[in-house]
Amino acid sequence: MSDETGGEAGDAPTNDGQRFDRLPATPADREVEGRASRAEVLDWWEERFGIDPEVFAEYSFWEKGAGKIWIFNGEATDPSEVEAIGMTFLRTRQDHWKPTGRAVSRFGHLAIKNAIELDPAQASRFAAGDDQDLPEWDGDWGYLIATHEVAGESVPIGVGLYLYDELRSVVPKGSRADLPVVE
Repeated sequence: MSDETGGEAGDAPTNDGQRFDRLPATPADREVEGRASRAEVLDWWEERFGIDPEVFAEYSFWEKGAGKIWIFNGEATDPSEVEAIGMTFLRTRQDHWKPTGRAVSRFGHLAIKNAIELDPAQASRFAAGDDQDLPEWDGDWGYLIATHEVAGESVPIGVGLYLYDELRSVVPKGSRADLPVVE
């Protein structure tokens, strides 16, 4: 007989890829091995992008699947029977945590570090899914928020992976665009 956490009765709780489970508040509250905590998620966004954890005060965080974190504006008492809640936010069960393009679109304008401003030609190539050499970047390696100036404001355009002087576009194929270069 299965218990409510997906394991056999008496076993340690396990992740059930077909059900949403709220992230524990802190690592000390963790019952499912490997599951990120709310505190760890907030710390990661602050350390990686400089986004104040208070931005997420009204949001709840949920895991469905192995490390797919969802963010929901508000609370939900039992979202386990729904297919989606809020939006995908972060992938955590891999060596390096990765923000989703949707999360970057929604919260990336608040980043004060690890956001790379692309000129019009670079932004066009990035949106098309092309990788490009950018040895001039002097920030951290890893996942970055790619931005471009639109109407005088820096606007997030997607998630990039910066390694070995190269910015790799990780814009999903279905979201890529062939944009004109406007100077």
